[in-house]
Amino acid sequence: MEPIKRVTAPTLDVLDALLAADRPTWGLLVVKATGRQAGTVYPILERLEQLDWIRSSWDDDAERSGPRRRLYEFTADGLVAAQDLVAARDLVAARADPARAAARPAAGARPTTRPVAS
Repeated sequence: MEPIKRVTAPTLDVLDALLAADRPTWGLLVVKATGRQAGTVYPILERLEQLDWIRSSWDDDAERSGPRRRLYEFTADGLVAAQDLVAARDLVAARADPARAAARPAAGARPTTRPVAS
């Protein structure tokens, strides 16, 4: 399994959607879960498969009408890597919130050009 060279917000969204699924899921559900365009999601799924993070197979439900669905699921190593990556993202986000709050001026505090009286 190869590491992801560039982790983008859409990639994290796809990983989140796959982690939330309790069984192999098809691409259109990933598209709906992420709110991203199919033209964004499917290339990410393809890259994750090439990196051995996920594997895909064709749905063989003969009783279902319509085109066959391609199902995606994590490999064992891919699942661990995705969980670690998402946990790291969550940790960074949690640390960023207090830092942003501390950097923000207090409510009502406004810059002034008046000299400070001692």
